Amino acid sequence: MIPRYSRPEMAAVWSQETKFRIWFEIEAHACDALAELGVIPKSAAETIWEKGGKAVFDIERIDAIERETKHDVIAFLTHLAEIVGPDARFVHQGMTSSDVLDTCFNVQLVKASDILLADMDALLAALKRRAFEHKDTVTIGRSHGIHAEPTTFGVKLALAYAEFERCRKRLVAAREEVATCAISGAVGTFANIDPRVEEHVAKALGLQPEPVSTQVIPRDRHAMFFATLGVVASSIERLATEIRHLQRTEVLEAEEYFSPGQKGSSAMPHKRNPVLTENLTGLARMVRSYAMPAMENVALWHERDISHSSVERYIGPDATITLDFALARLAGVIDKLLVYPERMDRNLNQFRGLVHSQRVLLALTQAGLSREDSYRLVQRNAMKVWEQGADFLTELLADPEVTAALPEAELREKFDLGYHTKHVETIFARVFGAA
Repeated sequence: MIPRYSRPEMAAVWSQETKFRIWFEIEAHACDALAELGVIPKSAAETIWEKGGKAVFDIERIDAIERETKHDVIAFLTHLAEIVGPDARFVHQGMTSSDVLDTCFNVQLVKASDILLADMDALLAALKRRAFEHKDTVTIGRSHGIHAEPTTFGVKLALAYAEFERCRKRLVAAREEVATCAISGAVGTFANIDPRVEEHVAKALGLQPEPVSTQVIPRDRHAMFFATLGVVASSIERLATEIRHLQRTEVLEAEEYFSPGQKGSSAMPHKRNPVLTENLTGLARMVRSYAMPAMENVALWHERDISHSSVERYIGPDATITLDFALARLAGVIDKLLVYPERMDRNLNQFRGLVHSQRVLLALTQAGLSREDSYRLVQRNAMKVWEQGADFLTELLADPEVTAALPEAELREKFDLGYHTKHVETIFARVFGAA
């Protein structure tokens, strides 16, 4: 992943140093279990931990060995032997490379998940705070981008909160599904290593033993994990797109914070562009794109091939690093979002009462008119607002067919804005729980 969209904690999960440290821990924990089973001397396991535990692995040396051996795990084990000495012959007993690679990959995905879950908590906190701040800030709801009926900006943010709360639950489930360990040897039969070694390593690393692993951990687990990241990214894009639309000059109901000294355009000094949410839209596309190759990785040949390996070297770091950055950026956007209630009110009233058309329609049907006749009368007067800039209530009051069914006082009552927000408390209680 490029540094521009990387944050240090997540990037560290995917560093070479972290990878080789996890590889060592997998091998050393396996040696502990082998020693307990009497397969290798306990003194050897102790030496491996003592020398390898305090070692700083030489990445350039490992790379040099790999250039000769053309095998990354063998290169690491050769370098480890240089550090540990003769007792290194007991390392990797009965194991295969995938035991190390797959278990390490899942440890990294679990670590990445924990960072992403913390990111989501920060985003949820920002959404909740702003939702309550604007619980009663009335704004126009839109369908097809066209004015529909009033809602509140707090309800918009409550919707986003509920969506990301679902995303969080999905990520927790995906984390659990991918948190497995395989130390089962060639083709996964445990022929040369006791299953108790796998159980020990899994427990030490906070994983669960893979029930049946062939020579690799089944990739349906990873497909679900990356698909989940793609769904989270889509939710990021949905909210980012909402903000981008609200920031359009003609709308301007909300706006990304524009910091002192910030420049919006190299050519036009007046510009204040929604660059952060546009960036989030692009990043979401990238995270989603990693879901497809993860699903294609499921279909490996027989007990294993390595067609998945090169894919995962890309998508593991890139998907998690990108999503980490995006979640943090979105939390910052929400936290500092500029909201303009007066502009919301102005836009709401731009078409002079049209937002109350459904209430009039329903009132006419309840007064005894057919739905078809009621719709015809309401639409006839509504079109005058669209086409002539008329006032909707004034037109209705001047329509004898309407006033024959509804007295003036009742018509005027249908234009009460509070009618549309009377259940906001109910919505908030459903999303956030009882106060």
